[in-house]
Amino acid sequence: MDTPHSVLCTSSRIPSMNTANFPWLTTIILFPIAASLLLPFIPDKDGKTVRWYSLIVGLIDFALIVYAFWSEYDFSNPNLQLAESYAWIPQIGLNWSVGADGLSMPLILLTGFITTLAILASWPVTLKPKLFYFLMLAMYGGQIAVFAVQDMLLFFLVWELELVPVYFLLSIWGGKKRQYAATKFILYTAGGSLFILLCALTMGFYGGTPTFDMQALAAKSYPFNFQLLLYAGFLIAYAVKLPIIPLHTWLPDAHGEATAPVHMLLAGILLKMGGYALVRMNAQMLPDAHAYFAPILIILGVVNIIYAALTSFAQRNLKRKIAYSSISHMGFVTIGIASFTDLGLNGAILQMVSHGLIGASLFFLVGATYDRTHTLMLDEMGGVGQRMGKIFAMFTTCSMASLALPGMSGFVAELMVFVGFSTSDAYNPTFKLIVVFLMAVGVILTPIYLLSMLREIFYGKENEELISHQKLIDAEPREIFIIACLLIPIIGVGLYPKLLTQVYESSTAQLTIRLRNSVPTLAHHEEVPALSMNAPEIK
Repeated sequence: MDTPHSVLCTSSRIPSMNTANFPWLTTIILFPIAASLLLPFIPDKDGKTVRWYSLIVGLIDFALIVYAFWSEYDFSNPNLQLAESYAWIPQIGLNWSVGADGLSMPLILLTGFITTLAILASWPVTLKPKLFYFLMLAMYGGQIAVFAVQDMLLFFLVWELELVPVYFLLSIWGGKKRQYAATKFILYTAGGSLFILLCALTMGFYGGTPTFDMQALAAKSYPFNFQLLLYAGFLIAYAVKLPIIPLHTWLPDAHGEATAPVHMLLAGILLKMGGYALVRMNAQMLPDAHAYFAPILIILGVVNIIYAALTSFAQRNLKRKIAYSSISHMGFVTIGIASFTDLGLNGAILQMVSHGLIGASLFFLVGATYDRTHTLMLDEMGGVGQRMGKIFAMFTTCSMASLALPGMSGFVAELMVFVGFSTSDAYNPTFKLIVVFLMAVGVILTPIYLLSMLREIFYGKENEELISHQKLIDAEPREIFIIACLLIPIIGVGLYPKLLTQVYESSTAQLTIRLRNSVPTLAHHEEVPALSMNAPEIK
């Protein structure tokens, strides 16, 4: 009897024409960018034409992603697929090299899905609509490129490409402190990007013939101390984007001033770039150094979970409260990456996808609530659930997903990280006990501040001053459709996680073997005494 995976693979390979050699990823990356260049020439006075044009472009690109995934991607193959490579600047070894494996394909699908919905969420935008949608489409291609490129120097270029649209989206369409938030965002992220460039050049020119191909760089043999320096540089860069405390302070400010569609891109995709790069560059390319830094990642992850959850308690601004909640949830990603187990690493990737969906839904609803109440201060709300029942129901459902209610994707992802780390033989039992206890405390704190938030917004007595000055209308069909689209995969993955995990299990299994082989006590026999939490034995 065929398994679901074998049925899917065989049924997916019946296209009527040979598409194996088609440049799928190049087309998917460049199509929205090329389409954005036509926006200035589209006749439009009120923004209606350009928003439909942008939505159609987004839908076409997402359809291309889904078709390429369905027809050309093999779940059982852990190696690079849909690979393309073209010489660009051969004098320095720079190539246009793209490809996808289990580490990147889930995030490419997530990017297409979230960005298309973010374009639909941009319907109320009336200020400079051509420029707005130009930036959104440019972001579309740039974000996918981050997850698809297989050349380190090219990775740096596309990493920088997506910073520019976010800066303008914040500085032009943001709130009262938009200039401050946008400037802080660009300073933090561009400053972190310098470490990517330095490490990429160092790795590329190390050891003879210059090359920036990621697979070639991963195959090089680096001295251990050299690996540690490279790992530290990459970690600083990706800790800014993930974000990891104390390099997180740009995120609450950016979320505090952003509009709903920009929120969706920040929470749904940009944070995941940091987690992806941490797996792709730090863990995959520098496994020996990863074994040394892994306990540090665990500690940083725990700090993220506890500190951000406690800080979220103190926030009276709704956007900042959800922003700190995002930081807390991303702590599970770093713990899963450093677990040295298949289950923990699988949970980390599932958490990135799950949080992308849940974070996008919560921030979209925050924007919808603000559009009606014109306030973000919880003290000025109260009782609005009586007049906005549909928004209340959607907000409650998405909050349940965020607090890891069983049956939703957040629960499965966090449980996998929990079990993966607690069963890891890479750390001594005392260290594991302390970390698991603190993770549990973070999980307990999450429903407390989220349920308290719901109570302050929707329950209790209505704020008469708010009611008298604002017309509180309920959700419109467009908003219900966006949340429904996000809830379907949240609940689907929560009920049947293999829908997603089968996409990347073969790649994570291969990476886990590589990581465990970098530590002799894990590589040979499971009954060897566990590693010290502070001093892993490096091969």
